[in-house]
Amino acid sequence: MAAMSTVGGGGSLSEVYQNSKRLLIKTRDGLEKLERLEYTSASGLGSPELSDLVKGDIVEIQSLCIEMDRLWRSIPAKSQRDLWKRKVEQVAEEADSFKGSLDKYLSRNQRRIQETREREELLGRVNGDGSHVLRIFDDEAQARLSARNSATMLEEAYSTGVAILSKYSEQRDHLKRAQRKALDVLNTLGLSNSVLRLIERRNRVDKWIKYGGMIVTIVILIYFWRWTR
Repeated sequence: MAAMSTVGGGGSLSEVYQNSKRLLIKTRDGLEKLERLEYTSASGLGSPELSDLVKGDIVEIQSLCIEMDRLWRSIPAKSQRDLWKRKVEQVAEEADSFKGSLDKYLSRNQRRIQETREREELLGRVNGDGSHVLRIFDDEAQARLSARNSATMLEEAYSTGVAILSKYSEQRDHLKRAQRKALDVLNTLGLSNSVLRLIERRNRVDKWIKYGGMIVTIVILIYFWRWTR
């Protein structure tokens, strides 16, 4: 197949794609470890070695995307070409997303390093009540850690709410399809209009129940957000 052809001994398109997918998984794991270190460490400082490894993996994925972009263009069949184009674009988008996440992490880490240096310089110039100043900085660090934890909890609650609303949407689609099938069957059997009206009333009741659940979910999210502020 054209998708399996090699160019300059660099491996087939399928092989390069599989390598890129493995690197994506490795990169995602590395970013998750960096975020855990960031939110569990009292200083908030992560691992420079790990961040360098993640950065190297992202660069390698981007290089593989360039190679795959060259390979899929040489596929004769348009359908296969379009399929591989979408696959390569998905890998490139994930790599760009990971790069954005790493850049934000490095920016936060650099800011914390600068704050630590300023703190040490200030404590070095303090003569006398140095312990009081140290306690102030420790309180500020604890407050920042608490704020990050609250933000994480809020994001988790928001994700839960989105998942619930998506589930409601799926159930609505299932109900619509089931209603259409039921109406087709009822029309085929020639049942009375009263039965059809009964089904319609039941569907309206289910719809109000669904809307009520959505409103309750939104109210809970708003209350939780205000509570964590």
